[in-house]
Amino acid sequence: MGCSLPLIRLENISKSFGRVHANRDVSLEIEEGKILALLGENGAGKSTLMSILAGQLQPDRGHIFHKGKRVVFSSTEKAIEAGIGMVYQHFKLVNALTVAENVYLGTRGGFGLNWKKIRKNVRELGLQYGIDIDPGARIDGLSMGERQQVEILKLLHRQSNILIFDEPTAVLTPREADNLFAAMKQMVARGKGIVFISHKLEEVMAIADNIAILRRGQIVDRVPAQEVTSTAELAERMVGREVLLKVDKSPVEPKQIVLKVDRLSDDRLKDVGFDLRQGEILGLVGVAGNGQKQLVETICGLRRPKGDNIRILGLEWGRFFRKPDWDKTLSYIPEDRQGLATCQGLDLLDNFLLTTRGGFTRGPWLQYDQARVKAEHLLEKFDIRPPDLTACAWQLSGGNLQKLVLAREFYRKPRLIVAEQPTQGLDISAAEDVWRLLLKARDAAGILLVTGDLSEALALSDRIGVMFDGRLVACFAADDQSKVAEIPQLMAGLSV
Repeated sequence: MGCSLPLIRLENISKSFGRVHANRDVSLEIEEGKILALLGENGAGKSTLMSILAGQLQPDRGHIFHKGKRVVFSSTEKAIEAGIGMVYQHFKLVNALTVAENVYLGTRGGFGLNWKKIRKNVRELGLQYGIDIDPGARIDGLSMGERQQVEILKLLHRQSNILIFDEPTAVLTPREADNLFAAMKQMVARGKGIVFISHKLEEVMAIADNIAILRRGQIVDRVPAQEVTSTAELAERMVGREVLLKVDKSPVEPKQIVLKVDRLSDDRLKDVGFDLRQGEILGLVGVAGNGQKQLVETICGLRRPKGDNIRILGLEWGRFFRKPDWDKTLSYIPEDRQGLATCQGLDLLDNFLLTTRGGFTRGPWLQYDQARVKAEHLLEKFDIRPPDLTACAWQLSGGNLQKLVLAREFYRKPRLIVAEQPTQGLDISAAEDVWRLLLKARDAAGILLVTGDLSEALALSDRIGVMFDGRLVACFAADDQSKVAEIPQLMAGLSV
């Protein structure tokens, strides 16, 4: 496509955080008009490498070449000026500003901007790529999926010619993901180069031109996508062993009711009602922003119901949260692993103790030594990298941070688990482990699984619930094939 030089060439890039080598002598090319899929297990160094390219981090060694010319991206502004745009796995948005304000943040001439025209432009830009979002909505009122869309709008607005997507479909519905892929194909057709980071191997097979695989900070494989015959082969190349990509779901006899929601209504929810029993997984699916967030927050004590509509483990909502126990009770695995599930500035031991400290107290004393022994065991059991309790939460990759949260919450032996996007950002091997843990946990718990991954919901759930416009519009057995076939229509609000 005109110039034979790659848009970007990374040469022998290395980056360490203390004793942890995130990248070791990585060399990579991003070509004009091509989509490069960058794969690897959690902690392999993918996000670190792309943060270096985007000017967010500086390499310890190595060089970056832009169209054959050596460059130094000493800041994100320098990278943006060179045409590099990145949608981060963890969003870089200002919660107090609107969608349009975030999209135009950093635009010169801010005092003379016509905001009515800008909002119109943002809406038109979104609709052009299948993103229907209110430009005047504040970020703090949006779902995670809607926030992801704002990040994509920012990138599209800057018209970058080198685009980095870090897990862009993690919070998108299948239809939204299809729209994104269509837009990506338009971008490369116009000569842009794209880096696509994803743990969803079927997406990689469908969209990528070339694939590069990182393992423990080093490139271990490069292959044209057309030469990979299956997702199973791709998973084996990535992990270094055979990955089954499925779990065996043995039946469990449902027992007593652990959660009862009865005609729950508020400013978003409308007469939501269902029961959840020990021994079953209820998978809740729906397009982001249709009430799942409000329902989860109410069940987990972050929002007060307007009436006596919820009973948890046999207790009325207010009585349950008046003085909750630390173990054998409710465990919440939130979607927002950085802002809600963990404290980024605390080390891993203190993050472990956020919800488990009741098990390590004797009178007024906190028994750190006992907690340290248990936490070290969990780091090894859950393969959390780096396995260093003195590391701060912000130093972990998104996937390893999620594994820390899961390790902590499963340690509490809960009887009710609310798991919100539990495998988001996890590699296929780690996701497989989480699936097995959830299925095993059914023996002692009822599980409310809120997920945007329909295949995950179908693989794990005993029953499926579909939400639309604040309502639970359907709830049925996961093996009811006729109902399963109707899920896309139900998610779109079409009565069947």
